[in-house]
Amino acid sequence: MKITAADIATYAADGAIVLRGAFTDWVEPLRAGVEHNMAEPGPYGAENVRPGEGGGRFFDDYCNWERIPEFADFVRRSPAAEIAGRLMASRTSQIFHDHVLVKEPGTAKKTPWHQDMPYYCVDGMQTASYWIPLDPVSSANTLRLVLGSHLWPKLLRPKRWAGGEDFYADQEQFMDLPEVENGDYRILEPDLSPGDAILFNYRTVHGANGNTGAARRRAFSCRFLGDDAVFIQRPGRTSPPYPGINQQDGQKLREDWFPTIWRAAA
Repeated sequence: MKITAADIATYAADGAIVLRGAFTDWVEPLRAGVEHNMAEPGPYGAENVRPGEGGGRFFDDYCNWERIPEFADFVRRSPAAEIAGRLMASRTSQIFHDHVLVKEPGTAKKTPWHQDMPYYCVDGMQTASYWIPLDPVSSANTLRLVLGSHLWPKLLRPKRWAGGEDFYADQEQFMDLPEVENGDYRILEPDLSPGDAILFNYRTVHGANGNTGAARRRAFSCRFLGDDAVFIQRPGRTSPPYPGINQQDGQKLREDWFPTIWRAAA
């Protein structure tokens, strides 16, 4: 799809942009990949609904793109890396990881407001995360994003999704979540069709309601790194944890683990 200067400016200012019909041809392969992932979860697969939280099922898993053929095909052959690179105003686009999020019908559990970056071993402004619905979504169960929050002066204090506990013991470097639903903030919560996508900065605050309707809500996320993205040591085990990464602060993330998928023409 054509990326305009206005699109790049919107992404820089808002930290998020809606891409209509960007991946329509990839919906069925990604659905097949999600079913594969749910049938054979990886080591980070999680069930996020606890007893007493209203029933349903909220499954998520990540870092499976290299073992699930449909995800590997999407990462390497779809336009995702190039679109992300151009919107980040980057000359390269490195894959960081994939993420599957499935809320079955009748799931009241919300995805709490959060930023992705505090959980990651990554720092930088040129970052891009796709949220691609594989079922129709409305404002009742779509991804919700606080526009402009990627420019806040500090990162949010990260919490565990299932129980709400602090993710790291050392929390002094982070800020508390402001009251983002008090009317003072711009919240993007678009209706989307399968194959539409939202692309957002790792620093953009986002969350989602439950899925209390009668239809599934499957989403595939794929995350890319731009030119200025570098390794950073967090105050504890990150998510994904990437044990043995063996890097120093300020280094470009190693390409044998995080290959560059797209480079701009010279």
